Amino acid sequence: MPRLVRSLLASLLVALAFAAPATAQNGNDEFTEKLDIGISTDEIAITSDFRGADLTIFGAIDGFAPDLLAQGKYNIVVSLEGPKESATVRKKRRVFGIWVNTQSMTFELVPESYSLSSTRDIDAIAPANEMNNMGIGVAHMTLSPIGYIGDGSSVTEFRSAFRRLRETSGVYQRDPGGVQFISASLFKASVRLPADVPNGVHVVRAYLFRDGVFVAAKALPLRVIKTGLEAAITEAAHKHPFFYGLFAVLLAVITGWAASVVFRRD
Repeated sequence: MPRLVRSLLASLLVALAFAAPATAQNGNDEFTEKLDIGISTDEIAITSDFRGADLTIFGAIDGFAPDLLAQGKYNIVVSLEGPKESATVRKKRRVFGIWVNTQSMTFELVPESYSLSSTRDIDAIAPANEMNNMGIGVAHMTLSPIGYIGDGSSVTEFRSAFRRLRETSGVYQRDPGGVQFISASLFKASVRLPADVPNGVHVVRAYLFRDGVFVAAKALPLRVIKTGLEAAITEAAHKHPFFYGLFAVLLAVITGWAASVVFRRD
């Protein structure tokens, strides 16, 4: 076995040893294949100058059929899903020369960030209805409007706008071909942490498909925390909102006064 493969396999085993208590697995009981994944850390600290990074996940298929593997019948999909919160999409129209919000729709509990990698395009891995049922991929993600009563075509329009805006901003990303087999059953995947990655607990999910049929899945938590001055400001705003607001007002007053002194004309 090449030295690189041995090194990667060792990294996977070490990562699994540390991550095992926090793992969760489910799959199709009709199959004997199992999926294992590992990451080198379960916590990432970011600072105010963070510009994004790639997270590498190692994994292995246990109980695979060598002939099916040789035929390329196995496919892997790996996602990094950020914390969930409700999101509102607004539609603007030009009224008397001014752009104003005329309609809006709020979707319930959607990931703040989402990065997807796979061995190939996910629509070539399994049927669309399978991906829809499992919510795998930006196009198949569940987007449930809150309290909306009206024309279904509007829901489709707002869903498309939501996906487009998230992908354009870079918080939703996909990389067909981002998962690669590096030995008979060992694979690695790279998912992207965007520059404005949200704080909180993210979830790394891996899915195994055999000839278009879902076989097994594995999930690991990944905590993203902000450090430094930005973290202190965020914590103060959430834990002490009154004093944070008071400080912000005082800072604005002092800044305005200082500017008037500096630029005052005698």
